[in-house]
Amino acid sequence: MTISDYASLLVDAGEYSGREDIAHNFPRFLGLAELKLNRGLRVADMEVTDEISLIDGDGTLPADFLEAREVKNTAGIPIRAVSLQQLTNSYMDRSGTGPCAYAIVGNTIKARPISDQDLTVTYYARIPALTRTNPTNWLLTKAPDVYLFALVNEIAIWAKDVDGASAAQQLLALAINGLKIEDERSRWGNAQLVVGGVTP
Repeated sequence: MTISDYASLLVDAGEYSGREDIAHNFPRFLGLAELKLNRGLRVADMEVTDEISLIDGDGTLPADFLEAREVKNTAGIPIRAVSLQQLTNSYMDRSGTGPCAYAIVGNTIKARPISDQDLTVTYYARIPALTRTNPTNWLLTKAPDVYLFALVNEIAIWAKDVDGASAAQQLLALAINGLKIEDERSRWGNAQLVVGGVTP
C-alpha cells in the first residue's frame, strides 16, 4: 500500500509498529513526530519568502516561522543577523534610511536603524501539520518513510518498547539522511567549485 495521506499513514504506522490499537492516540503521535522533525529538518521544501511590515523597526514574524535564511531591506540588500545586545549597542534608538541588521526576539524581528520599511524574509517554515482535514503535505508526498519511521518511533516510546524505538530511530535517521542528500543534490548538483583567495 502506498502512503499517500493521513489515513494510509495511520494504517501503515499501525502495521509497522505491530499495534492496531493506536488510532485514538494517532493525532498525539503525529504532533510529537512533527514537533521533533521541525526542530532538526532544514530542506529547500521548507523555504518560504514573505514580506514583513515594520513599525518603529519591529515586525511580527509569520506564525510558521522556524529560522531565517535571508533578510533583505527594501533596496533588496541582505541585512545581517546579530545578537540583541549587539543590535542595541550598535544602533540604540537611531533611525536611518533603511535597516542593515536585525535580531529576533520571540516572534518579533527587530531591524535597526529604526525604519518603517518592509523586509523581505526568506525563512524555514514549519511542516504543515497533517490532520484528517489536511490529509497531505509536501513531506508526506516527498518522503513518506520519514513520517512513517518518526511515527513508529513515537508509538514504540509510548509502548515502552526500547528495542522497537531504537530500531525505528535508526531507520528514521537513514530516511532523513536520504532526504538531506536529495536536497543537497537538487540545490548544488551543478554548482562549480570556487576556490577562495588571491589568484596567482
